[in-house]
Amino acid sequence: MGKISSSSYRLGSERIPKIILSSMNLKHYKKPFNVFDKDKYKGYFQSEDLEFDKIISEIGPGTSCGEFLRRYWHPIAISSEINGQPKLLRILGEDLILFKTPKKELGLVHKNCPHRNASLEYGKCEDRGIRCCYHGWLFSPNGEILETPGEDVNSIQAKNIKKKLRLGAYPVLEFNELIFAYLGPPDEMPEFPMYDAFFLDAITTRPYKINYNCNWIQILDAIMDPVHTSFLHSTISGAQFSKGLGEIGELETYQRGLQFLGSNTRRVKDYVWIRVNELILPNFTQAGAAFSADGTKAKYFGRSSFTRWVVPVDNTHSMAIAWGNFGDRGDPLEYNTKEGCELIEQGELVDRTKEERLLKPADAEAVEGMGAISRHKNEHLMPTDQGISIYRRHIKKLIKDLENGKVMPQPQQISGQAVRTNGQDTVLRIPEKKDDDRSYIRSIGAKVMKMQFDAEKMELGKRDNYIINNLKELEKKLSTKNSHGK
Repeated sequence: MGKISSSSYRLGSERIPKIILSSMNLKHYKKPFNVFDKDKYKGYFQSEDLEFDKIISEIGPGTSCGEFLRRYWHPIAISSEINGQPKLLRILGEDLILFKTPKKELGLVHKNCPHRNASLEYGKCEDRGIRCCYHGWLFSPNGEILETPGEDVNSIQAKNIKKKLRLGAYPVLEFNELIFAYLGPPDEMPEFPMYDAFFLDAITTRPYKINYNCNWIQILDAIMDPVHTSFLHSTISGAQFSKGLGEIGELETYQRGLQFLGSNTRRVKDYVWIRVNELILPNFTQAGAAFSADGTKAKYFGRSSFTRWVVPVDNTHSMAIAWGNFGDRGDPLEYNTKEGCELIEQGELVDRTKEERLLKPADAEAVEGMGAISRHKNEHLMPTDQGISIYRRHIKKLIKDLENGKVMPQPQQISGQAVRTNGQDTVLRIPEKKDDDRSYIRSIGAKVMKMQFDAEKMELGKRDNYIINNLKELEKKLSTKNSHGK
């Protein structure tokens, strides 16, 4: 320790103590102060690779992934956001104007008027379409020029411009308080996909939108990453959802066409909890309930807390647009609030201070902390990342197929038939098996998944009843078997 002498230096009006080192301390300085094992410090040789995976990360017009995404329908806004004024949107790297006429007809058009490039964000919504603020040109929702009021209507130029020129426009529709658009080639426009999650009984839905400051793949990855809930949402930040999520279970990945499923079968005391996360390409996602399941209460084919799409805004911004699902088969009705949807989406509220985010990081901090675009070459994927690896590879395959002239497969395979989904929670009361319980619960998870797959061709109501009844029978059978020590 250094000794403080009674003497001091004067600096202005302040006295500064003089520190005198003892002879004992001086001896220590005969050796280098900073002695490190040079072989253990590799920072200099491990500088980051600044390249990112452009094939799946770049989504603007004309890019490979952008062209792939444009072959599908995407939600672009919540109905309540459209209030009579044109709304500027950025979707898939393109600036667009969404508007609704007084007659409730929707339009989605290019931002700039084709006359002199004035922004239609400042346009006026009228019965027949949108009128440019600069020279009053009127456009229909499909982009047709209806009026050029500053010009002689009988002139050759005015007549020709109406025939030859259109404002760029895209098909747009409204469904259950969300607005969807198709931004691809008109002759390849698919049927709007209807999922069984749209028609669940005893469910109240609430639309929500959360913005993320990062590339879309970083958000999409999380749905196929079942392990992060045991850390980010449990041991690191505390139980942001339920305590049961802290348990690491037996993981399985299933691919069925465009559908990717990640099942996580956990042991929670005397219960076996099968949780299934779901991705249907390109960006439709579902997971089990956020707050109504924790592995300690029986639950039979409970459905997702959200029905959600991850929509790219541009290369470095994205949004999650979804319905929060509340009721007997979703999350508790008391979470049917703006704040409740924020919690369900990412584990924490959106508007938090920096200090709060540092103390309790949630999904936004995890995915945005990777950078605006994550450098995939710097990743070191492990067996628990299998689902991420598989779905990324499949997207790349589809992009390659598109470049080779193939038509993109669609979720809606049979017209008029709802697409069967499998995101869910099931909790069965089945006591622990003394010998190799991990293999035991893995086999139970496989049985539950097979029940769902076997029932896919059934009518929606019959399918649910079939799965629920079979789950109860399985629970009864295995509980009885274990109680007899067999």
